[in-house]
This record gives sequence, structure tokens and C-alpha cells, in this order.
Amino acid sequence: MVSSDVKVLGTTTCPYANRVEIALNLKSVDYEFLEETFPSKSELLLKSNPVHKKIPVMIHGEKPICESLIIVQYIDGAWIGGPSILPSDPYDQATARFWAAYVDDKWWPTLNGLRKAEGEEAKGAAIEQFMDALMPLEDALAKCGKGKDFFGGDTIGYVDIALGSFLGWLRAVEKMADVKLLDETKTPGLFGWAERFVSKADAKDVIPEADKIVKMIAAQAKAQ
Repeated sequence: MVSSDVKVLGTTTCPYANRVEIALNLKSVDYEFLEETFPSKSELLLKSNPVHKKIPVMIHGEKPICESLIIVQYIDGAWIGGPSILPSDPYDQATARFWAAYVDDKWWPTLNGLRKAEGEEAKGAAIEQFMDALMPLEDALAKCGKGKDFFGGDTIGYVDIALGSFLGWLRAVEKMADVKLLDETKTPGLFGWAERFVSKADAKDVIPEADKIVKMIAAQAKAQ
């Protein structure tokens, strides 16, 4: 289904906004991407998300929807003609929601912590914390995907979008910390999954290049 009344407020390097773009692409929904320029915030953003005042926001028919995973759920329900993002089985759906929340609440903070780590000792501790948070996702891929290519099975699903949106940042942190985080030996499932995810048409033009993120982080640090 094609729609011309969908707008996405975000930045191209924001993984949460990238989630919304990937979900819309999966559903073949046309949308207008409105780039926010921080630290300023547009009047439309403040009007559309007066509570948190942050991206991403999706506006559908003049109605704003906020928070990335909530937006993805909305997209799945609003455009039922495309491939399903959430599983139809209630247990599988609950499991997908659990792991998506795990990505945001447990896994991402360890990647961000590694990005900010200074000194070899701190970096070593941060890598250990990251790997501790990563390994459960290796197991979850096998169980949720039932041995297939993605967490969603044969196609990209809810957990794939939640985790895959961070792959640009993961690769940027690998460059910054000079470390390999997705290893073909330690995490063979996730290693192959990441390659498949970024090669999918719905995601490959959305996930930002690592160099772009590294430059953005450097510019922000210089401005502080």
C-alpha cells in the first residue's frame, strides 16, 4: 500500500528513527523524512511530541505517534496488507516484545558504554559487559527464528528491526574501539544475521555507514 500522508521526524544517524523507516519500507509505505537538526528542535517536533520532545515521531494523517517500538507496532497494525512484523501467535508475540525491550534496556547501554570507555582497563571491562549482554541474543535468534535467517523467521520481524537498527552504531564502535564485536566464531548466528539484515533492500539504504556515525560523534565531542 502506498500512502502520501506519512511523515517521519528524525535524523539519518538515529537508530530509533531508522526503525521506523525500515518498518515503513517493509510495508511499502511512501513517507516523507523530515530531518531534525540538533541541538535545536523544530516547532513540529515540539508540537508532535510535547511530552518527551524527542525523535522519532511519525505523523500519519495529522496524528503523531511517538516512541520507536510503539511506532513499529502501529505500522504493523495500520498497514495489514504488507508482511507481518509482529508474530500472530500470542506467545511468540510476547517473546518478540521481550527481546526488543532487552535490546533497548540491556544490550544498547553496554554498546554505548563501550563507546564512551577511556583507557585499556575500562575498555576491557566494557567489552566484557557487552559480550555478556550479546550472548543471550545469539540464543534468542535460534529460538525466535526457529533456525531460519531472521528473528522473524524467513523475513525481517520485530526483533530484527529493534536490533538491526543499531548495526551502523555497532560497526562505528568497532572502529572507534578497534575491536571486533560480532565474531564468526563466538557469535556465528548473529554474525550471519547481521550480514543478511544489512543486505535486505528494506534496510540497506537506511542503516547509516559507520564512518558517518564516527564523524558525527567526533563533531559532537569537539563542539562540547
